[in-house]
This record gives sequence, C-alpha cells and structure tokens, in this order.
Amino acid sequence: MTQPFELPPFYMPYPARLNPHVDEARAHSTAWAREMGMLEGSGIWDQADLEAHDYGLLCAYTHPDCDGPALSLITDWYVWVFFFDDHFLDMYKRTQDRAAGKAHLDRLPLFMPLDLETPVPEPENPVEAGLADLWARTVPAMSADWRRRFAVSTEHLLNESLWELSNINEGRIANPVEYIEMRRKVGGAPWSAGLVEYATAEVPASVAETRPLRVLMETFSDAVHLRNDLFSYQREVEDEGENSNGVLVVETFFGCTTQQAADTVNDVLTSRLHQFEHTALTEVPAVAVENGLRADEVAAVAAYTKGLQDWQSGGHEWHLRSSRYMNKGARTTSPWAVPSGPGASAADVAALLASAATERLRRHTHVPFQKVGPSLLPEFHMPFPLELSPHIDASRGNLVAWCTRMGILGEGVWDEDKLAAYDLALCSAGLDPDATPEGLDLSAQWLAWGTYGDDYYPLVYGHRRDLAAARLTTARLSQCMSLEGPPEIVPANAMERALIDLWQRTTAPMTAEQRVTLKAAVDVMTESWVWELSNQLQNRVPDPVDYLEMRRATFGSDLTLSMCRAGRGPAIPPEVYASGPVRSLENAAMDYACLLNDVFSYQKEIEYEGEIHNAILVVQNFFGVDYPAALAVVHDLMTQRMEQFEHVVAHELPVLYEDFRLSEEARAEMALYVLDLQNWLAGILNWHRSVDRYKAEWLGGRAHRFVSGQAPARLQLIG
Repeated sequence: MTQPFELPPFYMPYPARLNPHVDEARAHSTAWAREMGMLEGSGIWDQADLEAHDYGLLCAYTHPDCDGPALSLITDWYVWVFFFDDHFLDMYKRTQDRAAGKAHLDRLPLFMPLDLETPVPEPENPVEAGLADLWARTVPAMSADWRRRFAVSTEHLLNESLWELSNINEGRIANPVEYIEMRRKVGGAPWSAGLVEYATAEVPASVAETRPLRVLMETFSDAVHLRNDLFSYQREVEDEGENSNGVLVVETFFGCTTQQAADTVNDVLTSRLHQFEHTALTEVPAVAVENGLRADEVAAVAAYTKGLQDWQSGGHEWHLRSSRYMNKGARTTSPWAVPSGPGASAADVAALLASAATERLRRHTHVPFQKVGPSLLPEFHMPFPLELSPHIDASRGNLVAWCTRMGILGEGVWDEDKLAAYDLALCSAGLDPDATPEGLDLSAQWLAWGTYGDDYYPLVYGHRRDLAAARLTTARLSQCMSLEGPPEIVPANAMERALIDLWQRTTAPMTAEQRVTLKAAVDVMTESWVWELSNQLQNRVPDPVDYLEMRRATFGSDLTLSMCRAGRGPAIPPEVYASGPVRSLENAAMDYACLLNDVFSYQKEIEYEGEIHNAILVVQNFFGVDYPAALAVVHDLMTQRMEQFEHVVAHELPVLYEDFRLSEEARAEMALYVLDLQNWLAGILNWHRSVDRYKAEWLGGRAHRFVSGQAPARLQLIG
C-alpha cells in the first residue's frame, strides 16, 4: 500500500537505549497475556499479533534503566492498554454501540481501589482481569498521592474513548485545540508518565501539581501523541476510519494537503519538545528552590525528567520498527548520532542542527514596538444576543469611587481617563445582565482589579526587569485571601487593599469549598502574570500550545467560571463540572474570549506596549506569516471554538444529563450556567467593540508610560 505522505525529519537529539532485560519482558508478557485471556480465543489478538507489535521492545526502549521485574510489570501494563484499545475498537467503535461501550467503561474504575483492602468485582473479560491483576501488583510500591494521580489518568484514558466513539458516530473531526486537549486523555501519555515515575522515581507531592511539572507531563504527552499520529495515520484514518488523528485534524482545519499537514504536525511536535527542554532547564530548578525540596527530592525530579526524555527517544525508535505503524522511508538510525565513515550523514546532522537552532532563535528575535495598527477586525461569529443590566450608569459612578478609595488611581498605572476609557461597568453589565445593583458593582470591581493587575505587572516589573519583586507581590496577594478569619498581611498598596476588600465581600456567603476554589482561581491568574513577565524579560514568544493554555489563566477565565459556578447552587454535582463535556464547553468559551481579546488588542499590545503575548503574534512567529494571514488563522480558530461550544450544548450535554441521571432541577441549573457563559461571550464582544481601550485614536493620544511619571515604590521584604 502506498504511504499517504513522506515521514518528515524528526527532532530527536537523544539516543535510544535498550534495556538488557528485553527478552525476559517479552516472554513474561506473552505468558501473562495468555493467562488473562487476551490471546487465542479472545477474538482480538493471537500470539502472532502480540509478537508483531512487540510491546516488550517498546518498553525496553522507553524504560532502559529499570530492572527485569519492573520492566516486565510495565510491559504487562502496555500489553493491557493496547489490548483495551483494540478491544474497544472492535467491540464498540466498529459497531458504534455507545451504550455498551459506556457500560464497559463504567466498571473499570472498580478494579482500581486506592485502598487495596477494598474488594473488587469478579472480572468478566480480559480487560477487567488484566486491570485487576496489574493494579494489585503495582500500587503497593507507590504513595497514596501517586495512586490517586495514576487512577485519574487511567480513568481519563478509558473514559475519553467515548469522546472518540461519539465523533465517529457523528462523522465529526475536532478542531486543533480540542484535539490536543482530548488526545492527552485518550492517548494515554499522562498515564505513561505515571509509569515513568514507577520506573525511575516518584515526583514529590509538593511539586507534582505545579506548572513546571505539569508542563513537563503535557509537553511529553503532546510529543508522544503527535509522533504516534504521524506513524499511525495510514492505519487509523485509511483502515480504521478514525477521526482522531492530528494529521487529519490539521489537514481539515487548514484545508491543506496531507503532506503539508504532516509537516505542520511535526513542527508542532518539535515545538513541544523545545518547550519541554526550556521548562526542564529554567522552570523546574526554580520551582524546586521555591518549594524547598531536599536533595533526594531534587534527584527524584531529575530522574523523572530524564525518564520522560528516555521515553521520547525510545518510543520513536519503537515506531520505526513496529509492524503496527507506517514507517517506510523513516530513518532507522538517529541523525543526531556521531557520524561514522567518510561523510556519513554529516550533512544531515548539520542541516538538522541548523534547523533546530533557527526554530529556537526565532522565538527570541521579535522586535518590540513595531507599527502594526490599526487592528484589523473580522466578522465575528456570535450566535448569542446581548443583554445589558439596567444598573450600568450607577455602577460606573460607584466604580470610580471604589477605585479612588482603594488607591488604584494614585499609583501611576491608571488615571481617571484610563478608567473611563476601559468602562468596565459596561463589561459587567453584559456578563451578568440580571445582577442586583450590589452584584453588578462587585463584578465591575473584580474586573477592574484584574485588569489593573494585568496592566501593573508588565509596566512596573517589566520596566524594572524585576522578576523577584513580581514573585513577592504574587505571594503577598495570595496572603490577602484568608480562608478563615482576617487577612494574613497588612495591605501595602492598592492591589492588596482592593483584593482584601473584594475577597471579604465576595466570600462572606460562600462555603469553605467555594472559598478554596475561588482562591485557587485568583492564584492561577496572578501566577500566570509572572509567567508572562518571565517571557517578556527573555523576549521569548511562547510555544503556541503553551500560550493558549496559559492565556486562559492570564485572562482570568478560571476566576470568571468559579464566580459563575458559585451562583448555581448544590443541585449540580461536582462530577458534572469535572466531566469532559463541561470542561470542553468551558474551554471553548474561554478560548473564544481570549482570542477575541487578542484580535482587538493587537495594536495596543504590539505597537504601544511591546508585548509578546498575543495569539496573532504567536501564529506569525510559529508559521513565519504576516499579520493578515495570522489573523485569518486566529479568526478561524475562534469560529471553530464557538461552533464547538454550540456542538457541546446541542449534542454532548443531553447525553451527559442522561449518563449522570440528572434531576430536572439540576438540568435547569445547568441551562442557567450555559446561559451565563453565553452572556459572558456576548458581553465581552460588545465591550471590546465599544470601549476606547483598543481604539487607534485613543491609543495614539495617550502616553504609554506611568501616568504620574514615576513607578510605584518597591515592595520591601518583610522578615
């Protein structure tokens, strides 16, 4: 069969190494698979299939340093997960039997109890038998925190198979952002990262959920999945009728050839590997220091990081050799290896080194303050009507008085002209048209505080190149939000004073759990401002995937969602909010809003503020295209994210309601929550169109510096 495209040259600078216990793992996994009922008689595999796939070789390449028993156990896990995938394909995807597929998936978590004393059901098929056996053999060696994280990633891996099945049923191909998010769950690489911990060293719980460790796992996952998509396109798309393949997603989104799509996927793969390296070398050491890790804990993080790196190179080598994949014409040896013999691959090494260096350098070569305006505004797809609160005029006056009282207009960042040009009460009036006068004031004040902070960090700390002071400010802001009792600090400036005021008024009627959620949302936003500042000091245009995911945080999206959820009451169970469809709905809304802001603020940020955190600039930098071409890509992505929002509401939420057997009250509350998000989207578009903040004539008439001519005083460290 002719290959649909030529495999691109892969960025893989780390040599693959083979675990010497490979034959032991092969023999053990074959016997184990037969014992679990996965071979002859299963209707899925026979021994010839298992030998051709050679999962022992995969695990020996991806875990080169563990001992024989550990390698055998890990190989059993991979035999199980690939058997699950093929079993689910044959039993449920090919037959498009979603109900039976869901019933199958619902039983599997029962075989993963966090407490091993908890009894498990009698297995009814090889998938259940294998999971029960593996769980009992694996988790005793790991901590409760690892068990929880590994159980969650395993459930994601299993449950998101329903998302793939639903897309096959509808003939629907995901948009690129949706695809990468869902691929992490259904593709299994976060689950693989858990087994890397088992094989190397467990990540300390104190840093396991931090951004640097999360980014290591996510970049590892994305690179593993995109590489697999390139090798498996022919089998998945042409043979199995799969819609969940990155090459197909890119091919459909851009309307390009399969070869162009494959090359673009490889570019994203390379970018994610560069992000992995950047995070490992810059962010991981910093988080280790900030959390006071002991020497043995630092060594554990380093071993885990190296284990992820080994997995990348080993997984690539296995794809080159496995009969499961399209690998004709791919390199059988690493082009990064030291050449041997006269002229052997030296030109290839030089070319790949030059290419990698060019890609890395391009991220740091943006020239700030280029004239780009006025911002180009396309026709926006907005299917939801605008409603405005009747209390808007009173809220405008109250907001000026509150900002004055808090000191926001007296620190050199904002003045009354800026506050009027931003008209944040208009934004709140659209976001929450049914709010009481007091509720509208509170909403507008939160928006003012968040917008002020977002302006404050780059202007004050970027101007000084003072990352340490920004980190101190972020830590102090977190202390302003006490979960019980008075704040832990005395406010030293307007931002702290305003946050304490907002926090006390907002959380007074909240439950303890709601306070924790709200505090976490604010912390995520303020910490993301430090991330932006770090990139600014390096003049580093972010990786596209990292940018979009962090953009949700810098925009304060989690804060908005937590406020919306807090008003919905207890009728909606927490597991509904945590479900894939609801998270997909929320992320689609967040991305539309964030990208909308980037389109309107392009001139303001690029020309007047010297910013690098704008989706249009990120696309320009990644693809090497001009402003109109990058805008077209961003606009298309916005449109598809809105269409995804509509798709989830129309098709996925009704199924979710049935899956969770939601009461009529809960369904009504969910309908109001969806309406909140729709109002948020319509209100944000109206606000951007109306206010002066992004208009060329207002921007050209302002001096873009401290309005008083001086920066706010430095915060003093308190011993």
